[in-house]
Amino acid sequence: MRIKQKPEDFSVKESYRFDEVASGRYRVYLMDKQKLSTFDAANRLREAFGLKPGSISYCGLKDKQGRTEQLIAVDGADVDMQEPDLRLKYLGRSDKPLSAANITSNRFAVTVRMLTQESIGPLNVAAAEINRLGVVNYFDSQRFGSLKHGQGFIAKDLLRGDFEAALHNYLARPSELDRTEDAKVKAFWRDNWGRWDARVPFEGSRKYHRILKSLREHPGDWVRAFLQIEADYRAMLLFTYQSYLWNEGVRRYLQLLLPRENLFPMKYQAGTLLFHRDADAETLNTLRASTFPLLAPDSRIEDPKVKQAVDWVMGREKLSLEDLRVREAPRMLFFKHEERPTIVVPHKLVIGRVQNDDLNRGYLKVNIAFTLPPGAYATLVIKRLFHFEYEEESAQKIREGWYTPPADRDEQEEPAPRGPRRASSRGTAPAGRGSTDEARASRAPSRVATLAAAPAGRAARRSPDSEPTGNRRAPAREAATPPPAPTPPVGFRERQRQKKTAKEQARQEQAAKRPESRRKK
Repeated sequence: MRIKQKPEDFSVKESYRFDEVASGRYRVYLMDKQKLSTFDAANRLREAFGLKPGSISYCGLKDKQGRTEQLIAVDGADVDMQEPDLRLKYLGRSDKPLSAANITSNRFAVTVRMLTQESIGPLNVAAAEINRLGVVNYFDSQRFGSLKHGQGFIAKDLLRGDFEAALHNYLARPSELDRTEDAKVKAFWRDNWGRWDARVPFEGSRKYHRILKSLREHPGDWVRAFLQIEADYRAMLLFTYQSYLWNEGVRRYLQLLLPRENLFPMKYQAGTLLFHRDADAETLNTLRASTFPLLAPDSRIEDPKVKQAVDWVMGREKLSLEDLRVREAPRMLFFKHEERPTIVVPHKLVIGRVQNDDLNRGYLKVNIAFTLPPGAYATLVIKRLFHFEYEEESAQKIREGWYTPPADRDEQEEPAPRGPRRASSRGTAPAGRGSTDEARASRAPSRVATLAAAPAGRAARRSPDSEPTGNRRAPAREAATPPPAPTPPVGFRERQRQKKTAKEQARQEQAAKRPESRRKK
């Protein structure tokens, strides 16, 4: 299966509200963007119109890999942008910036591609489970782009008081998956760390101007330099680690509430998540009514099982709640306590008619639409629907070089694909480094085409002695002669063409035999 093979495959629209004030200082726009993160779009607008940091507010972050509509508010300036990937529509004025309180829900429309009949079969059962059980309200892989790009949890550096390490991870650790100038800028500062007067030969360095200016004027003052990062992004660095603690705590909470046979694991960017496939009525009511805290020094926990889960995750991290403080800048860098629902139930879940996949010949596609409250992840709903075949791309395997991204890809929020494994978040399926064109052609459909194989086939794929499939790196001695790929499922048109060809061949054979039989007579 594949999602986000093209931007239109993943669409999200905010349902919003704001108090319109004719003389308000904030201009409110509906922003339509694609292949851009919310941060990227806001940065482009600031640079285009010379706006100050913090002058653009929004209700929440939207997925980069897709087409999204969301509100933004610009403080004290009229702007206009009508570009193919970023468009603005003026809605009115307000007397205050936007926040999460201005969004009521998000409506998603997702096209899932490269499916087989075996993929479609369990879909209705999975949808019924979601309607009955809901989906665990985890933070999904998009939240943990810093792990995929090798920066780690910068918040951990801040909690240790090592602001130089935090700034180095932010400014001087280029991602192997990034092919933009930003990676070149970070590589430059990695090689020239401490030489703040060095001239950067790339235009992408403008976004770091304030940081570099601070380092030139106050070399060694790492706290001051780090605080030149835009406030929203600084908050996101802390929230990323806070989200990880939430995920780990909820995972443990489910283990305390449910027997092991009612849970199943699913890999994601930061580790492993647990989902429930069943629950008794009492436990299900408990889960639906419960919240789990986003942890902060002032968190107070009353539920014994929630406290047990929190103690477990903090003990594993070798921290206490009191340790969640950045003592060097407590007013500008802080963790905020918040209660987040443990379970989310998608509303108006609609599974469309199964159709032939127009982008992947011989496969099927299906459109899925649903509504989620603010802060919930649509990708988790899709993963839960197709949990029987979904497999997450790990950051470690990506960094090991199993995947070479296209030059125009600069993801900061989404997990990158390596090819059509049991699930992929995008459409391109490049081969591993050093592969020939023939090897790419033979390996491309192998992972998906084997979805319908018997359990023994899956076991063979897991065996260390089995042939490499999908984007698994083959040994060097076998690189020139990759194993043949299984034949993908034959579509209706292909079967009709084969029948027609067989009939034509039969007619030709009969015609060739007639003169010979007459001569014998």
